[in-house]
Amino acid sequence: MKTNVELLENSQVKLIVEVEEDIVSKAINQAYESMKKDFNVDGFRKGKVPRQMIEKIYGPEVFFNKAIDLIIDETLTAAIDENNIDIIARLRENDLVVLDMSKEKAKYEATIAVRPTITLGEYKNLEIEVEPLAVTEEEVDIYLNKEAEKNARSIIVEDRIIEPQDKAFIDFEGFVDGEAFEGGKGSNYGLVIGSKSFIPGFEDQLIGKKVGDEVEVSVTFPEEYHSEDLKGKPAIFKVKINEVEVTEIPTIDDEFAADVSEFDTLEEFKEDVRKTLLDQKEKSRTTELQGKAVEKAVQNATFELPPALVEENVDRSIQNFASRMEQQGLKIQQYLQFAGLDMEKFRENFRPEAIAHISSSFVLEKIAEVENLVVSDEEVEEHFIEMSKHYNMPVEQVKQAIGRNIPMLKEDLKLQKAADMLVSTAKIIEKN
Repeated sequence: MKTNVELLENSQVKLIVEVEEDIVSKAINQAYESMKKDFNVDGFRKGKVPRQMIEKIYGPEVFFNKAIDLIIDETLTAAIDENNIDIIARLRENDLVVLDMSKEKAKYEATIAVRPTITLGEYKNLEIEVEPLAVTEEEVDIYLNKEAEKNARSIIVEDRIIEPQDKAFIDFEGFVDGEAFEGGKGSNYGLVIGSKSFIPGFEDQLIGKKVGDEVEVSVTFPEEYHSEDLKGKPAIFKVKINEVEVTEIPTIDDEFAADVSEFDTLEEFKEDVRKTLLDQKEKSRTTELQGKAVEKAVQNATFELPPALVEENVDRSIQNFASRMEQQGLKIQQYLQFAGLDMEKFRENFRPEAIAHISSSFVLEKIAEVENLVVSDEEVEEHFIEMSKHYNMPVEQVKQAIGRNIPMLKEDLKLQKAADMLVSTAKIIEKN
């Protein structure tokens, strides 16, 4: 096996691998054994056609696609290890290109994402602006409203028409030109009227209807809709209203304060809320300072992120989002249809967060390296104790849950140390 490595931009390398005849011959034989059951030739039982006969009829290239896959599976990892390539993202289909394939040799190239080179800029004595630690009346009102919402009652109603903000549980199926279209069907989906999560005009047509009603909702897909088959077309949705849920929120007054707190009056409760919010702000100040300090350190550093690593993080975020949608009874493709998005536009929503997360990790990792930051076993033990208090679990149970991931935990704690150091050396400026 011969290999060659070329440096590319954006923290990528091109690995070129060439393998000799013995490896190619072995792979073609394996391909034949795997594929021979798929060929029907007169005079031979299925699966018993000799390789030479198949190659004579279909050409010697008939096994090449399968064989090159086997060759890549066998040689790529070894080639990466041989060249000490620090691969940090899985390869995608487009990252592998076959350059040459014959019975005598095979040659392919792989574009591989590698750990970026981080050149740190200024990361100590950073100036960080923060808002003063104060609680406004608006914040107190927001807290009280949330408290009221938490104490709200959800009531199933049957004899009242649907109004804005009600939650209707519906079965639906969409039709264009009389034909049901893919992704246009849902069962017992909870739709908040006024959330604008469905096609414009859909929710409005449910207002005034009641439980048990079967409604035909007429809508027109937007001209900029992502699906060419549905763009700008009128559609009919057959909707059945299974259930309507109404939320009753209590009035915020002295009686409410007495019900949800230890205080007799609303004014006493408000004063306690102010103290609670100020305490929360003091506790979250450290997180805010760390976030701003890390963001500045990233801005001051120089590096290039490999696109494959960003896309891998975006994939993970979308998978998590899709799981949450499915728990609500909606598949991701249905969500995209009703939101009027195509997958690429949807992916764009996750890229900034992915880039910020990856960038922060690499820069903090480099700072920890430059500052010789380490995490001792004693510090890990202290962290276990803190986790046991937070989750109200015995320390040994926490350790069992972490299991073999202690090296990863140590790495996380090291990055936390780097973030703490940024804050400890920063100049904190309160805005006027």
